[in-house]
Amino acid sequence: MFRTALRNVLAHKARLLMTVLAVFLGVAFVAGTLVFTNTISDAYRKSSEKGFSHVDVAIKPETDDADKNKPGAAPDLSQQLLDRASALPGVERVTASVSGFTALADKDGDLLGAGFSTMGSNYYPGKDGKDSRYTMQDGRGPRAAGEVALDTKSADKGGYKVGDTIRLSVDGPVLEQKITGVFTTDDGNVAAGGSLALFDTPTAQKLFAKPGAYNEIDLKAAPGTSQEALKAAVDKILPKGEAESFTGKKLSDDQAEAIEQSSSTLQTIMLVFAGIALFVGIFIIANTFTMLVAQRTKELALLRAVGASRRQVTRSVLIEATLVGLVASVVGLVAGIGIGAGLRSLLSSTGATVPDGPLVISPNTVITALVVGVVVTVLAAWLPGRRAAKIPPVAAMNSVHAVATTRSLVVRNSIGAVLAAIGAVMVISGTSMDDGKTIMGLGAVVLLIGVFVLTPLLSRPLIAAVGPVLRAFGISGKLARQNAVRNPRRTAATASALMIGLTLITGLTVIAGSVQKSIDKMARDSLSADFFVSMGDVDSSTPLSPEVGKKLAGLDVVTASSPLRMSETLIGRDDETIMGVDGKEIQQLVDLKFSAGSFSALRGNTVVVDEDMAEDKGWKVGTTLDVTFEDRARETMEVGGIYEGNEMIRGVMVDNATLTPHVDRVNDFQVMLKTDGGPTEATQEKLEKALGDNPAIRVQTMDDVSNDIAQFFNLMLNMLYGLLGMAVIVAVLGVINTLAMSVFERSQEIGMLRAIGLDRRGIKRMVRLESLVISLFGGVLGVGLGLFFGWAAGELIASGLSTYTLVLPWGRIVIFLVLAGLVGVLAALWPARRAAKLNMLAAIKAE
Repeated sequence: MFRTALRNVLAHKARLLMTVLAVFLGVAFVAGTLVFTNTISDAYRKSSEKGFSHVDVAIKPETDDADKNKPGAAPDLSQQLLDRASALPGVERVTASVSGFTALADKDGDLLGAGFSTMGSNYYPGKDGKDSRYTMQDGRGPRAAGEVALDTKSADKGGYKVGDTIRLSVDGPVLEQKITGVFTTDDGNVAAGGSLALFDTPTAQKLFAKPGAYNEIDLKAAPGTSQEALKAAVDKILPKGEAESFTGKKLSDDQAEAIEQSSSTLQTIMLVFAGIALFVGIFIIANTFTMLVAQRTKELALLRAVGASRRQVTRSVLIEATLVGLVASVVGLVAGIGIGAGLRSLLSSTGATVPDGPLVISPNTVITALVVGVVVTVLAAWLPGRRAAKIPPVAAMNSVHAVATTRSLVVRNSIGAVLAAIGAVMVISGTSMDDGKTIMGLGAVVLLIGVFVLTPLLSRPLIAAVGPVLRAFGISGKLARQNAVRNPRRTAATASALMIGLTLITGLTVIAGSVQKSIDKMARDSLSADFFVSMGDVDSSTPLSPEVGKKLAGLDVVTASSPLRMSETLIGRDDETIMGVDGKEIQQLVDLKFSAGSFSALRGNTVVVDEDMAEDKGWKVGTTLDVTFEDRARETMEVGGIYEGNEMIRGVMVDNATLTPHVDRVNDFQVMLKTDGGPTEATQEKLEKALGDNPAIRVQTMDDVSNDIAQFFNLMLNMLYGLLGMAVIVAVLGVINTLAMSVFERSQEIGMLRAIGLDRRGIKRMVRLESLVISLFGGVLGVGLGLFFGWAAGELIASGLSTYTLVLPWGRIVIFLVLAGLVGVLAALWPARRAAKLNMLAAIKAE
């Protein structure tokens, strides 16, 4: 039976090609994902090890403060602690650092980088006058105010050299600094594409903390002193509840673990889409083996007649599947390695610098790729093999099996109807549950399976509906319609592959579009400010200097303004973040409905809270609150109003005049402005000019905020479309596969059509129309299911998003259906050409 299976594989190479391609694409995606994420993780891990090579023990502020009476961030490390650490026995060198966000502008005034990795720190020279963490490639380290050093990658990207002046910003105001040096570093953030600017220590302390304060103290052990021994000595001098120590190995391991987790998330997302592609590929594989088995019915019957058992026939088909899966998996693994290398290069080309390192091809990647490809192929081929083995030899010799019995169709349709009904009920039930995600997800899977089982039944009425259109193409159109419904199971399996891809694409489009519209509506309904000012191109939570708010408030064009400040407090015994606002002007900048009280009460020791918090805590207007601020000062506050909060604005609000005296370091995260004449371009330019055309500060109108929201969702959708594109490509292969094998099966029929006068153009048109009908059938089912799932998921989201409104993207839906039709046209090119080129006499004589 093994020799028979091997002979069949070699005899049907062309027919199995599409199956090989389907498995190959899925395996390549899986292998490429594993190679890419393993390579990136390994490179960052080694980079983090280098980055901590100068650290044996690190002292950091205590993050898990046992003293619950001290809300807010942990205190910075003091100069006294640095002096005590330096005097410890076994210490060879001490380095103290203070760092924070620092935005650099290139010579055109644009940001060199964005986000948390755009950092600034201090240059801390040792006895030799050099900082061991940074190697100067050119120039020297900064020694006084007004001087800065840049990492080599940022200097190259911005076109800077020693002696140039660079504009930068830490918390708002523009600073102009002279570049005194360009250095290299093993810092993981810089290796990941961030930027690093170095200041002299007093300047860095002034910018990021306060005089004499540090964020971290790193100790290098003297020869003969272990990291554990040095840590034990350090722990004895640490102020209780204010600082903690870590060994360099622990820091390196923690950073490597964080990188691993980040890579694991990306890996999981990509593997999900690879799984979708493989799932779609199952339909192609099952289709291929079903048709191959059908074409070899007499051969299998002869094997049964000469003594082969059912198990041997099934085993023969599974051996074929194993060989096909193994070949496809090996080729897919090789391609996946190339994809992994290509993704790394693509990541680098986007400006995200990846640390140098070898391409990592682990044994787990090889084993996973081979096992996935073979297992998927064998599972898909098992049912056709089992079905072939159950055909009685005499029936097979007479081809009685060719037509599905009425009983089998009734059973299939009944099972499909039950599954579809159960799935639909589960999905709909999930919309009314507090946490219906799990039940809805399971219901979606059951409904998809049910629709797949029902697809042969659905194909006849849906394809018949396009009959009048097909009649316009004459005999070719009529034949195409008949061919599309001749074998409804095969048509269903082919259309289902495309259906799954379009279901996901349509559903995600509906959800993303609806959420985007809802968030935009929420912002416009609850915010009435004309402009919103914040730091950073991406990370708008970066602290903003209070000087920015003061400068803007003093402009004649500004009629109302309020800086927004956050502070960690204790209310009773609960940790709560409260927001400071300008109590007099906030009501001109936001539009919130109050169920009790109003903003007019927001002054002195009076606060306003959102309804959800008030209900959860049992607060009412007049309720007194025991509040402990960052400086441990305790105040009795009174609830003066309760408003309807949302995802944009919620929590406890207090007047800045009350909050600010208790905050250790005053920073805003945003400033809201109302201006004379509204949000005009001229006013926006005036505001930006007042801030020194600072590239690190965003001055946005509501339309800008809306565009940011839309851009985020469009970027997310485009990424999902790209990943789901793999499943659609596999579905295209399925259509090609089905048409090619259908043409082979109908060779004699096509020969007869040619003999009685249907020309080659008519044959091509017939095959193309058949392909178009099948693809559009899958497209209609996919779009319909996608709309249903999008609606159901939206109902679940609406329970937590008060402004949620279902948005049906009709324009994109039309595009999806057009693309489905295009898939059908393109997939038919080769089968149609092959059918038209058949020799009519040879085809008529074909067995």
